[in-house]
Amino acid sequence: MEKQITRLCCKNQLWLVILVSFVFCFVLFCFDYSVLTGTQERVTAFVSNYENSNSAQKSKPVQVPENLKETSIKPMKTDYHKDSCLGRYIYIHRLPKRFNQELLDNCGSITVGTEHNMCPYLVNYALGHEVENSQGILLNKSWYSTNQFLLEVIFHYRMKKYKCLTNDSSRASAIYIPFYAGLDVSGYLWGVKTSVRDQSAFDLVKWLVEKPEWKKMLGRDHFLVAGRISWDFRRQTDNESDWGSKFRFLPESNNMSMLAIESSSWNNDYAIPYPTCFHPSKDSEVLQWQDKMRRQKRPYLFSFAGAPRPDLQESVRGKIIEECLASKNLCKLLECDYGVNGAINCDNPANVMKLFQNSVYCLQPTGDSYTRRSIFDSILAGCIPVFFHPGTAYAQYKWHLPKNYSKYSVYIPVRDVKDWKTGINETLLRIPQDRVMAMREEVIKLIPRIIYADPRSRLETFEDAFDLAVKGILERIERVRWEIKERKDPSIGFAEGDDYKYTFSGYVGEE
Repeated sequence: MEKQITRLCCKNQLWLVILVSFVFCFVLFCFDYSVLTGTQERVTAFVSNYENSNSAQKSKPVQVPENLKETSIKPMKTDYHKDSCLGRYIYIHRLPKRFNQELLDNCGSITVGTEHNMCPYLVNYALGHEVENSQGILLNKSWYSTNQFLLEVIFHYRMKKYKCLTNDSSRASAIYIPFYAGLDVSGYLWGVKTSVRDQSAFDLVKWLVEKPEWKKMLGRDHFLVAGRISWDFRRQTDNESDWGSKFRFLPESNNMSMLAIESSSWNNDYAIPYPTCFHPSKDSEVLQWQDKMRRQKRPYLFSFAGAPRPDLQESVRGKIIEECLASKNLCKLLECDYGVNGAINCDNPANVMKLFQNSVYCLQPTGDSYTRRSIFDSILAGCIPVFFHPGTAYAQYKWHLPKNYSKYSVYIPVRDVKDWKTGINETLLRIPQDRVMAMREEVIKLIPRIIYADPRSRLETFEDAFDLAVKGILERIERVRWEIKERKDPSIGFAEGDDYKYTFSGYVGEE
């Protein structure tokens, strides 16, 4: 009898174990299936319901709820796995050293059209030597004797510290070419055959097109940075007397984007700010400088730092200097002619900052080209820039300066000296004081956007000129990538000329 009861209990326990195991497996199976598919089913149902709505609603874009966004693509991906660099990865080509490092090693042979020896400017990550602040004009130790033509080197140092670099080019949204095009061509601009000027450009594109990264978008996701104006790379003929190289007219180069201190009228060139002498290493240094500029007393109505251009018949600089001298105490002039004292006056950042800090307005006519570094020196000093040609700023720095130019500057439209119809004094004195204060505040707010932070550090809350340039080029490449997905021709407009950039109409804020 006891054996029968024992057998019955064991039998019941066995069935109980089987039943519990079955229920556990069923629950486990249902739970796992819901995790893998439930989110996707909800997204599908959401979109399906939207597509079946009335015709008026169909014209609106699908607004997927926030809790369904990332998971509709990768259901198992949780927030703590989210890639903050997605869409921002950049791959740096490992170029042969002849295209960058060897140019620095042979800095003594580089010339920029003056008597400057470039080697001293390459110290401190190409920022130059620290500037002594004996006059108390500058603030903290963030000031350097930076050469305006070394942007490509400074940018490269910054890119090496970019937080979204990748060694896997298949993940990259953009491909950076660290070719020092400006330094390369600088040694061959005067009295050198065109074949010599163009050799590095031919060698570079030959190297690039053989790389697998090129084949992905035929170079339209590639970009480089030049420390000279874009026009120096757009020689349209092979005449020995013509200026510059033909780098940007090579078929392969047409598919790249170039960032330079001044853009040309072609759509694949983009202007980014000249490097100034202020390279802060932390946010507090920027804030302290901005506060100093807000408190600054400005005894001069306007000022000009520069030299006349008697060899340029259409230059208005001579007229500007005449008006400044005639204005006596209203205007202050800093002569920058490279004579006995000119270079000393204007190569010292303290002298330039002292002039601009004491001025309400800073005159910014064109020089040898449309743009000049003085634009950004004046903004840095909280001095309202006065422009005479839209190509000096409005057609140029669209990622860094406001589209509405009247918020931060004054525009006196003068094509050349023959068009001079108004006095600078009268024009500036007519501007109401409340507008002057508003423009100055806007200029001071622009300071973080036009400076390049020290490559050895990183600003925490501010986006500087480097950050905005990277953001701009990533957006440009993403638009091209979208056109390809939409089966459009990505070459349309990519490298076309656009002379409208330099006309005298069409800019927001124009009266």
